[in-house]
Amino acid sequence: FNKNIRVTTAEAMPLIKMAAFDVSNIVMTSLAANNITAIIGNWVRSRAKGVINGFDYGTAGEIDKLEVNSIKAVLNNGFIPIFPCIGWNAVGHPYNISSILLAEQVAVNLGADKLFFMLENGGLKKSDYKVPEGVAVSSSGELAALDIHQVDEFIDLNTDTINRNTSEINLLSLLRTSQDACNNGVSRTHIVDGNIDGVLPCEIFSDLGSGTMIYTNNYGKIRPMVQTDIPTVLGIMRPFIQEGKLLNRSEKEIEAQMNDFIVYELDGGVHACACLHVYSDNQAEIAAVAVDENFAHMGIGPKLVTNLIERATKLKCKSIFIMTTQSADWFESLGFEPDTVESLPEERRKIWTKEHNSKVYRLK
Repeated sequence: FNKNIRVTTAEAMPLIKMAAFDVSNIVMTSLAANNITAIIGNWVRSRAKGVINGFDYGTAGEIDKLEVNSIKAVLNNGFIPIFPCIGWNAVGHPYNISSILLAEQVAVNLGADKLFFMLENGGLKKSDYKVPEGVAVSSSGELAALDIHQVDEFIDLNTDTINRNTSEINLLSLLRTSQDACNNGVSRTHIVDGNIDGVLPCEIFSDLGSGTMIYTNNYGKIRPMVQTDIPTVLGIMRPFIQEGKLLNRSEKEIEAQMNDFIVYELDGGVHACACLHVYSDNQAEIAAVAVDENFAHMGIGPKLVTNLIERATKLKCKSIFIMTTQSADWFESLGFEPDTVESLPEERRKIWTKEHNSKVYRLK
């Protein structure tokens, strides 16, 4: 290897081709045993990596292009395409190419929403690395998700570990490739442990999954709340109401204020909410900020608050305030400062109670 690229001699290529197609046949045989039709193809056009800074990479290759139309035709006909880690140039010369980069290019060129890297001992274990602040950890100890900026922070924190252990260099390449895939249109990449039975459905259908997800900042969306969201929103708010962090709201109250609410939708489900109330004196209140605890690591709360600040600005509200009992530090980190109850709009002061004793914070 040189710079995490396998150096390949011409003499080794027959053995590499034999191994690549043997693995492909094993996969195809396993699919056939489950009545799934697959096909192995030569859809990858490549070129020699060549000599870089005096170093000769032999028959290691780089991907020039994928035969996307042919791949789509195979998929449309119900076949599963299998890609050996071999590419061919225009005259049929074979090159050894990176399986990781090949997977990324297939995902990007086909416009995939998800890219999975199923590895032996996949997933990033908290016990093995220094973990960036705010990253969620699953019950089995894996880092559940990193956004593309947290990937840089993770690599910076663990540079020494990665440099000491040569097996970690592949992890570095995998993280960078996952970043590149996300930057080129793939919403999420997942690094999972192929030794775990059922790892794919677990990663897809459970909240924190069973591996490590890397995602883009535009993963998920903020939208206005609709009638059918109300039961879910009540469920998200319930734990915060029980802890005394939010005021209790009935279904009828939320329905009456539905136009004030926004929600955060992810994979077709609602996982957070917030609302903006505008009073007669043109002051605005941000309220009912609640995020499903399984998604609290993704920075959704600040996105909701920012969205409502922008809405209040467009409405030309003269001031924005919040009321809180236990989240003052969090709101201060978003730019809010302490204020007095006397500064509140008259209609809001009327429903403030000494029993609840909410503190007032106003945006700078």
